[in-house]
Amino acid sequence: MRGHLEERGKNVWRAKVYLGRDAEGRRRYTTKTIRGPKGAADDQLNRMLVEARRRRSAAVDPTFTALVTKWRSIATLDLAPSTLAEYERLLEKRLLPRFGATKLRSIRAVDIDLYYAELQRGARGAKPLGAQSIQHVHALLRMLLNQAVRWEWIISNPVSRASPPRVQRKESVIPDPMEVQQILESCEWSDPDFGCFLRLAAVSGARRGELCALRWSDIDLESGWLTIARSLTGWRADQLIEKDTKTHAKRRVSLDPETCNSLSVHHRGCEHRARACDAALPTTAFVFSDMPDGSAPWRPDRVTRAFRHLSDRLGVAGVRFHDLRHFAATQLLAAGVPVKTVSSRLGHANPSTTLNVYAHHLESADEEAAQVLAGLLDVPAGSEVAG
Repeated sequence: MRGHLEERGKNVWRAKVYLGRDAEGRRRYTTKTIRGPKGAADDQLNRMLVEARRRRSAAVDPTFTALVTKWRSIATLDLAPSTLAEYERLLEKRLLPRFGATKLRSIRAVDIDLYYAELQRGARGAKPLGAQSIQHVHALLRMLLNQAVRWEWIISNPVSRASPPRVQRKESVIPDPMEVQQILESCEWSDPDFGCFLRLAAVSGARRGELCALRWSDIDLESGWLTIARSLTGWRADQLIEKDTKTHAKRRVSLDPETCNSLSVHHRGCEHRARACDAALPTTAFVFSDMPDGSAPWRPDRVTRAFRHLSDRLGVAGVRFHDLRHFAATQLLAAGVPVKTVSSRLGHANPSTTLNVYAHHLESADEEAAQVLAGLLDVPAGSEVAG
């Protein structure tokens, strides 16, 4: 609680105390004119502060449901539909049943820890949750109560003092080159459009939504360049939203001749379908589309389902579409491509992100480097080193 004195004349003071924000977010104050020496005015200001704290504690005590209701009014402005859908699922299934009627000031770190323990055990006949799922609940709860702190509904966030279960890092199942080749060859005749999409994913390391957002104007087949400037997001039946890339920055990715040839064949196929339907294929058409004129892109979730069915049919166990991105990164790093180049190709914000994600793969490369140096140093004196 904040307050100050303003001198309005000789031995005349105006005390002003901040009361916080009202339900509409407007700042509220209380003021009082005091006549007398400054010491007396200071004493009166302190009494006003104490009274304001007492009244605020009694008046501003919203429930968790009230917080969620207010948060929902602004969440749609910044969150992607898929993110918002997941938050709503966690709220309706997990957080509101447990904390909905609870006053925000009453939520303590111990209450949160006990709730996490219930989720782990599967209390009240519910299915036990894993550490990763509880971490998702933890992240949403922390975000919501951080908002309550910013709105000055509570003083501090009890979630910051809670202890969710640790997540054991699960290694990605990264396909080897033979498996990726098997996946691409299986699409050569059965679904060449999807095969082109998968090849582009494997050589560019681009994200699913970035590939779905590609337009023909983003591709320069003569120069062998691909510009990744946008991404598509949408969950199930939600309307697709075109937005910036994850790092809000464009990037250019070099393409090999065979990938350019695959895209060229795909482009001719798209033009043929457009002519067959008396339609035109403009440069603004989406590269991957089921519409003759390329006016509507593939949905990212459709790509995930198609890849899952394909990998199951081929018996490539545990490989997800996103693992093609990991494949591109690890193969480049293993080949000695500089981390900065790999980071730029993947669209990471900076090389340190690439190092953090793929550090364990760099360890094996470092072991090889140690053997190379040992081979140079352990040559008997007087012997010639080949090369």
